[in-house]
Amino acid sequence: MLDDLKMIHGRDGQDMLGLAEKQTMQLTYEFELKGSIRPEDIQNVVYNAMGGSALPALFAQSWPGSNVPLELVRGYDLPAYVGNKTLFIASSFSGNTEETLSALVQAEDKGAQIAVITNGGELQRIAEEKGYLLALLPQSFSRLSLLYNFRALLQILEKAAVLQDDFRPQLKQAANTLEEAVAVWRPDVRTVKNPAKQIAQELIGKSIVVYSGPRMYAAAYKWKINCNESAKQVAWVNQYPELNHNELTGWSKQPTAKPYAVIELRSSLEHPRVQKRFEVTERLLSGMRPAPIGINVEGETLLEQLLWAALLGDFVGVYLALLNGLDPAPLPLVDTFKHALA
Repeated sequence: MLDDLKMIHGRDGQDMLGLAEKQTMQLTYEFELKGSIRPEDIQNVVYNAMGGSALPALFAQSWPGSNVPLELVRGYDLPAYVGNKTLFIASSFSGNTEETLSALVQAEDKGAQIAVITNGGELQRIAEEKGYLLALLPQSFSRLSLLYNFRALLQILEKAAVLQDDFRPQLKQAANTLEEAVAVWRPDVRTVKNPAKQIAQELIGKSIVVYSGPRMYAAAYKWKINCNESAKQVAWVNQYPELNHNELTGWSKQPTAKPYAVIELRSSLEHPRVQKRFEVTERLLSGMRPAPIGINVEGETLLEQLLWAALLGDFVGVYLALLNGLDPAPLPLVDTFKHALA
């Protein structure tokens, strides 16, 4: 079915597969930042965003990391410690996310330095009016603009002088490496040679659980979002070693034939004890849960592995939507919810 290009083009109305393939170009986009901050005064960074806009902070916590504490806040309220030594980053593609706008007001009241990442809306208006540091995202499909957003965040952190090294060489190398990987997941590569199509076929009709170690957690969370939004299937995410302290036991009871599919993103760069936990957990839970679909993440560097895993998840999510007979792009229930909330 997934080798029927006519079917794919008919259901993938906004060409999400084509957009997913072109994402690597986002890594080398150079933002012209507007506004200013005072790097010498910054002692911590708070990044506020919801949904996919929150992912860049998760990625940055794994790679490249920050010289000062970097906290991701998903919600209306900010931590009590936020003050004039804080760089507050508000990120929303639409620029109208109500949680982020609420947090921005609090950041202003606390005297924080402020940066904004957006494609428009109220956030752009406020940033331009008040002279906040602004990275304006190019027009694109919001759910496939992660790497634009990630690049914008890195440039803001560079401006804040909280990064140790120049990130550009590794981003350029990762972009070149990922172009080769992505070519294998394209719709014109038949299922027998296409891992993304094969994985999607194993996920049909299942509740999906995605596991990883801490270093791959950002990519695992991206998989969850893809399964939810593109395929409209329920998915959860957790990470080692935490899941061994509670969720491990949750698999041990009846029914043994659980309607789940388990994805494990396994990286050679995780802590050796984390890698051991994958092996021991699989042995102890044999027969108590579905055999996990183990994905050995590819790439020479942590950055390459993170992005390889995330982009594979994009393709799997779209293929799963097509198998479900759906256009992967629209989010009608989210639109209805926002209207009802308003």
